[in-house]
Amino acid sequence: PKHMSVPLITRAIDPKKDADGFHAYNFGKMALSTEFEHLPPATALGIIRLLEAYHIDVEGMNITVLGRSNLVGKPTAIMLMNRNATVTVCHSKTVDTAKYCRGADVIVAATGVPKLVKADWVKDGATVIDAGFAKVDGKVTGDVDFDEVAPKCSWITPVPGGVGPMTIYAIVENTVKAAERIWETENEKRK
Repeated sequence: PKHMSVPLITRAIDPKKDADGFHAYNFGKMALSTEFEHLPPATALGIIRLLEAYHIDVEGMNITVLGRSNLVGKPTAIMLMNRNATVTVCHSKTVDTAKYCRGADVIVAATGVPKLVKADWVKDGATVIDAGFAKVDGKVTGDVDFDEVAPKCSWITPVPGGVGPMTIYAIVENTVKAAERIWETENEKRK
């Protein structure tokens, strides 16, 4: 609800139990390096796990991230930089977003603008990860015009069914990590 303060609510979450990875403590740690990605934002972690599962090594790749939200765009860009990718972040104020996409080996779209990414934005053989979500005529759609873009890609995620389930996976992964760390801490106190 609009009358609720997102920063105030986020600060109220115990960082040790922050399975979504929204708390400033966990976000800040994630920004340091992969060694500090203990409870990163779930959608960003889900995207990283997708890339790992398909053996897409981003080191040295040119990656364009569309969107700069604290939930998806920023943390995804940071986690990709932690893995030595060269990352460009485009947002609503970027001039000629298509230009940045055309040079990208990987595009991560997280704007919420339905079918924003068209085939002429994507180079042949690129990987396209659609983390967007919108409803058009009652149907869920992503940021990528999937039918138009897919033939150009070496790898592409659908909406629904791509990043969404990986976000759920990442929340479960973070929940398990948090529980293990809390259990270890409590166990150490008992010794």
